[in-house]
Amino acid sequence: MFELIKAIGFGLMVLLPLVNPLTTVALFLGLCKNMTLEERNYQARMASIYVFVIMLVAFYAGTSVMNTFSISISGLRIAGGLIISFIGFRMLFPIQNDEYSLSLNDGKSSNNTKISNIAFVPLAMPSTAGPGTIAMIISWVSTVHDNVYFSPWVNTIAPILLFITISFIVWIVLRSSSAIMHIVGSNGIEAVSRLIGFLLVCMGVQFIINGIIEVINNYHI
Repeated sequence: MFELIKAIGFGLMVLLPLVNPLTTVALFLGLCKNMTLEERNYQARMASIYVFVIMLVAFYAGTSVMNTFSISISGLRIAGGLIISFIGFRMLFPIQNDEYSLSLNDGKSSNNTKISNIAFVPLAMPSTAGPGTIAMIISWVSTVHDNVYFSPWVNTIAPILLFITISFIVWIVLRSSSAIMHIVGSNGIEAVSRLIGFLLVCMGVQFIINGIIEVINNYHI
């Protein structure tokens, strides 16, 4: 049992900095500033479920899917960077008559499809389970079966429990955003939304730069 706890703790130290739930909270506050409490709770729950599913799929099928469609890690980084940059621009320069913006600013109940889409993109991916997290999980797959530090049964169970733990942490952090929203207020949330939008643009550009550098390095090799 101690070996299992040690393996999960090691996984948390590796993945939590990449998952970075606090960044997701800031994005969550900006996107859900005018949603009802029930809608925010629904999004938090669905986002945590999506995070678990994404990490699980990346662990068990990520390598096969990427090989099947000839997707490289650098391509994954560039695509994630484009998505993050697009979301950042939308938060920096919101379009009031846009359908997506209207769905976020509608004080009444939104339909489940729009809420689910928001929970998956951008909360779960690429904000939480983004290119860095997926790349780390896929690279972990190539070494976990040859891992001599933990028993085979630990290597089998630990990833699932690790992903459940991370998803639970994400859910707790997103649920706590309601208290933050009451403290900061609407004006504060608007300021945070613009700031996070700028940071997301910077992060997206950096993802693209890293992907291009990887392409150039692989090309020279």
